Amino acid sequence: MIKSIAVMTSGGDSPGMNAAVRAVTRTALHQGVKVWGIRGGYHGMLDEDMFEMTSRDVSDIIQRGGTFLGTARCRRFQTPEGRMLGYKNLVDRGIQGLVVVGGDGSLRGASTLSKETGIPIVGLPGTIDNDVWGSEYTIGCDTAANTIIDAMNKLRDTASAHRRIIVLEVMGRNSGWLAMVSGISGGAEYILVPEEEFNLDEICESMKAEYEKGKRYILMVVAEGAGKASEIGPIVAEKTGRDTRISKLGHIQRGGSPTVIDRVKASQLGEHAALAIIAGLSDIVFGFNRGHVVSINLHDAVNNKKQLNPEYMRLARILA
Repeated sequence: MIKSIAVMTSGGDSPGMNAAVRAVTRTALHQGVKVWGIRGGYHGMLDEDMFEMTSRDVSDIIQRGGTFLGTARCRRFQTPEGRMLGYKNLVDRGIQGLVVVGGDGSLRGASTLSKETGIPIVGLPGTIDNDVWGSEYTIGCDTAANTIIDAMNKLRDTASAHRRIIVLEVMGRNSGWLAMVSGISGGAEYILVPEEEFNLDEICESMKAEYEKGKRYILMVVAEGAGKASEIGPIVAEKTGRDTRISKLGHIQRGGSPTVIDRVKASQLGEHAALAIIAGLSDIVFGFNRGHVVSINLHDAVNNKKQLNPEYMRLARILA
């Protein structure tokens, strides 16, 4: 049985990362296993910014957004020399296994480190984009979606008052999940995602027809992977002849106190990760499928592209 592990958060922060780290730490300590925290993601691994954690170190963090360990993207870790230095720094401290909480890029780095060194690694999907293959959920996606919904509710008020078209750009990188679920639950008339082709000319003609029927306002949600609101907005204004405003939420989507769903699910995933790494398991990511925690092959998770649920796209068309 492994007697010493490390945990880190990497890549873009997401609400619920603290809950995951807390669960990993307290589960491991409960099993009599030493836990090291790595600050600043892979940077901390290379710069030896690590500390042995106690239960108190993870108290009063479950309600906080971001990650108390800090996070970053590290170019040095992308080189074989950088990864070997990181591995040496782990071994020098007697660390026998690593839990990585992060998105696609972070898990890809973990996959490579595992292949090159053989150190046991377990991943947890921490990203608001909900784009990790094999899991229907990623840590932080629920909080981010609720942040978008809150903004949409406010934008709806002002759009109705002025009879405007609002073009709202949301995060997601190459995934349309955030745009789709927030668009459906926020009652958006149009949702543009990278997984589905769209014709802006046809959309604008449809908008004009809706206004002629008495429509007071229109909300369009655009996933950043499908286009930029700053470019789409002026085209919509020109082709519809309607007062159009754009709104880009930006990094507010990453912050905020995590929802109940993100806190509980991150805690569940953290417990499973700790028990798995202690048992010597490796090269797996824990996620959710049909409401249950499942293990996913780490290398499969980073080498396959998650598809947007076609049921969402069908529902969006029906409810628009």
